[in-house]
Amino acid sequence: QVQLVESGGGLVQAGGSLRLSCAASGRTFSNDVIGWFRQAPGKEREFVAAVVRSGPITYYTDYTDSVKGRFTISKDNAKNTVYLQMNNLKPEDTARYYCVAKRSVPMERAAKDYDYWGQGTQVTVSS
Repeated sequence: QVQLVESGGGLVQAGGSLRLSCAASGRTFSNDVIGWFRQAPGKEREFVAAVVRSGPITYYTDYTDSVKGRFTISKDNAKNTVYLQMNNLKPEDTARYYCVAKRSVPMERAAKDYDYWGQGTQVTVSS
């Protein structure tokens, strides 16, 4: 059974940092598209970032505009884990963050295109 388990969420002040982790099990995700979505209360789920391997040691990444330069997605294939380093957090980043996986390329930004979802981890940024 495929599982994605997120961790690392919490409460942080504006300008602070958090590092989210997503541990995958039940499947090797080395060639999958792995990413993060978020959902704030009363809003639709929003694409945040994704990563996919493009070569033996190279990766493609994609970010929504609002997090570019602040968030970094990375992947450790040996641990089957993906990370989201979030710096300079803003109150508008407050949301539940979901780890997602897609079995094949291309990278997509629509929630419907992802095959696996975690339960999410809450990130709250106070002003």
